[in-house]
Amino acid sequence: MRPTTEMHAPSTEERRPAGPADVVRQVVVLVTSLLAIAAAFVGSGAAGGTPIQEAAGGWLDADSTLIAPARPAFSVWSVIYAGMLAHAIWQALPAQRAAERQRRIGYAVAGSLVLNAVWIGVVQADLLGFSLPVIVALVAVLAWIFVQVRRMPPTGVVDAALTDGPVGLYLGWVIVATAANATAVFQAAGFRGWGLAEETWAVIVIAAAGVVGVALALWGRGRIAPMLTLCWGLAWVAVGRLADEPASTTTGIAAIVAAGVVAVVTIVARVGSARTARAESSAGGGESA
Repeated sequence: MRPTTEMHAPSTEERRPAGPADVVRQVVVLVTSLLAIAAAFVGSGAAGGTPIQEAAGGWLDADSTLIAPARPAFSVWSVIYAGMLAHAIWQALPAQRAAERQRRIGYAVAGSLVLNAVWIGVVQADLLGFSLPVIVALVAVLAWIFVQVRRMPPTGVVDAALTDGPVGLYLGWVIVATAANATAVFQAAGFRGWGLAEETWAVIVIAAAGVVGVALALWGRGRIAPMLTLCWGLAWVAVGRLADEPASTTTGIAAIVAAGVVAVVTIVARVGSARTARAESSAGGGESA
């Protein structure tokens, strides 16, 4: 039997000692996390800012399109910002300075936080059209980070909780936010659906978000964090369409179905991954939360 630590044996690169560049990376991640929180503070309507739901002509409000989640959904940002700040503080500790995992994703994490702040700034400036490429870039960066943390197993429970967890929550929610943002931009630009009904397009967009959620579940072997926020967002889309305006029973049911499918596939993938890990326990391994 091979020792269980074989999979995680450090390479020569992983043993590279910490240097000034690592300290700079840690500081950049910490500073950008604070920048994102400051931008969110402005975007909430404080410090002279305009609440996001009122900015950009109100196109990002809960009643602007069929894909817009109900307002309570956006409270998830508090959890995401808290998680990313916890990650930023933890990765800034001396013990993480030479961690190869943090070296790999550090500047990408910082980039995602800057893009978040830029998105808020663009919306505050009523530049709705420019918000779409920014949020698409954000979801692309987060997807890249997700790939990296999936390929490089966490060093322990704390690493999983403070790296994989916040990144997963961030990614899951931004997928839903991107769908809502894209819908708002196209409708504001006068897109009329090429002859398809608005509800049909809403179902197509929700189905696309669900497909992405299923892909994350299968490739990520049942990572829970992305599923939680993605399903949270879809559930609040359903609430908005079934209990608020614009009303659409079809869209609401589609959102419920999509959330249910993503949740079930994630759980099944998680259970399957756990069984595989137990079966291969002699070779080490395991997955993060």
